Amino acid sequence: MANYKILENDIKLCRKCHLRDTCNQVVPGDGNPETEIMFIGEAPGAEEDKQGIPFVGAAGKFLNQMLRTINLKREDIFIANVLKCRPPANRDPLPEEVAACWPWLLEQIQTIKPKLIVLLGRHAMERFLPNQKISQIHGTALRREIDGIGKQVFYALYHPAAALYQGSLRETLLKDFKRIPKVVEAIEKSGEIANVQKVKAEPENRFEEKIKQEKLF
Repeated sequence: MANYKILENDIKLCRKCHLRDTCNQVVPGDGNPETEIMFIGEAPGAEEDKQGIPFVGAAGKFLNQMLRTINLKREDIFIANVLKCRPPANRDPLPEEVAACWPWLLEQIQTIKPKLIVLLGRHAMERFLPNQKISQIHGTALRREIDGIGKQVFYALYHPAAALYQGSLRETLLKDFKRIPKVVEAIEKSGEIANVQKVKAEPENRFEEKIKQEKLF
């Protein structure tokens, strides 16, 4: 916990890119740094920029609702974003902005050491599972080796905001979300991440494996 507080304070002082000049404050993350489950989204929005906490707007409220469906609270998990500062007008992150924030996110993962990283939306997915389509891999657990992290299990989901704007995605997201405890249980029972094959994804979520990525179940 102490190590994470030091890291959080360092992140709040960051001025590595121009976004710090246009946002109200840096938004490092929120939750339990000793958790087994880490959620990663895209970037802070307007409300997050005001409060300094990720996922507190409409999408955050929906995320809280989904957490309750699997008997978890925000205090039980950790939530962060690829970007720590809000892009103007909530535009998509630029490559140089992502590159500037990457060392912070990497250090957060190294410090927290989650068993499972849940990727919320395509921007977070692209950072860790490149060259994939979220429409194909949502609800699928994959292991990938990341420089600086090692072998890590990832679980991609549609972003909660997407479900708010596209009602057809709501049931899909809820269904995928409810599988999270089974994914964690499978990781724990395996004893070694390489052998996790306990939970079956839906047939439509199967996809051709890419280099350095391995589908687990």
